[in-house]
Amino acid sequence: MIFTVGINHHSAPLAIRERVAFGADKLPHALPELQRAEAVREALILSTCNRTEIYVAAESTVGVIDWLAAYHQVPRDDLLPYVFVHEQAAAVRHSYRVAAGLDSMVIGEPQILGQVKDALRAAEAAGTVGTQLHKLFQRAFSVAKEVRSTTAIGANIVSMAAAGVHLAERIFESVAGQRILFIGAGEMIELCAAHFCAGQPKAVTVANRTIERGRALAERYGGQAIRLDDLAEHLPQHDIVVSCTASPLPIIGLGMVERAIKVRRHRPIFMVDLAVPRDVEAEVGELDDVFLYTVDDLAQVVESGLESRQAAVIEAESIVDGRVGEFIGWLQSRDTVPLIRGLRDAAERMRRHEMEHAIKLLGKGESPDKVLEQLSQRLTNKFLHAPTQTLNQAEGADRASLQAAAERLFHLHPGE
Repeated sequence: MIFTVGINHHSAPLAIRERVAFGADKLPHALPELQRAEAVREALILSTCNRTEIYVAAESTVGVIDWLAAYHQVPRDDLLPYVFVHEQAAAVRHSYRVAAGLDSMVIGEPQILGQVKDALRAAEAAGTVGTQLHKLFQRAFSVAKEVRSTTAIGANIVSMAAAGVHLAERIFESVAGQRILFIGAGEMIELCAAHFCAGQPKAVTVANRTIERGRALAERYGGQAIRLDDLAEHLPQHDIVVSCTASPLPIIGLGMVERAIKVRRHRPIFMVDLAVPRDVEAEVGELDDVFLYTVDDLAQVVESGLESRQAAVIEAESIVDGRVGEFIGWLQSRDTVPLIRGLRDAAERMRRHEMEHAIKLLGKGESPDKVLEQLSQRLTNKFLHAPTQTLNQAEGADRASLQAAAERLFHLHPGE
């Protein structure tokens, strides 16, 4: 069985999601631990700003929620109201919808597909993915490609980055003339930099733990790079702050922002925190001169673009539903493999036994024609003995069911 256990932006607020997020550096240890602790055959963890979802191939999900709570040291009762569990077809459908961007805050956004691929690579590197999950996500990637290439799901998409610019222009007349500080240098910050810098800001600064990577991004937009350790010193100089790092704890605290506001003589600061867990302490948003927005806040902005994509969503959902049936068929076919193997093994044992018997008769000088006739009769009788006996002994509905199965298995057409 395939299961999905997790929380996402549909089921849980940001305050809960950030408590169970997995940084990429945690997955190599967390995945084998999950596999050992809960005796699952296969496991994959997808953790983004909008979701933490555990995909497993197992007999049940008993203990997975307990493991998730224990790993993050979060009381189980705090998580339980927000956790969802999908089983078999529902789990397959969910994985397809996630990969295709149908379950995202921004319907049709393309970044999630890369995040799912990263999750698969991490699970493969940890040795926790086998045939079923590997096949599931390869199919998910194929479905995502089909949805994007045959529907208009990605047309006129409103991204989180574009939503950030939109909100900034509510505070300032335009991005032009403002000083922008980007914290981090990952994919999301690169997207934000492209959108914000299109507005010709006055200055651009990139703060990153690795100065070389920060400098590479800053130079692309004629900006400067600073070390994350120097953030407090440079914060007062900037009007717009966009942050998205993998830090497990906030890197911008209330005290740091209060000091920056004092230096700025209460000129407003616009802040976008796209990180999960959050980079900016929630209390910062209560300051009079700070306009702080999180991923959940930006989702409300992009939601308005959903109506124009409803027709494409319906078409995409239809594609997903069709492909789910195909995968479930593949899973069910795998269930018959041990039975087919056992049937063939039994037939092979009969064949070898009768061949040995026939060779002995030939060695004694028996007529080859007689030996072949006897061989064919004995094989036929042995092959049909068990099913014939079972049919003769069956009664009532059981007999009718077995008769129908026999007619189908052996392509019989009684009465013809």
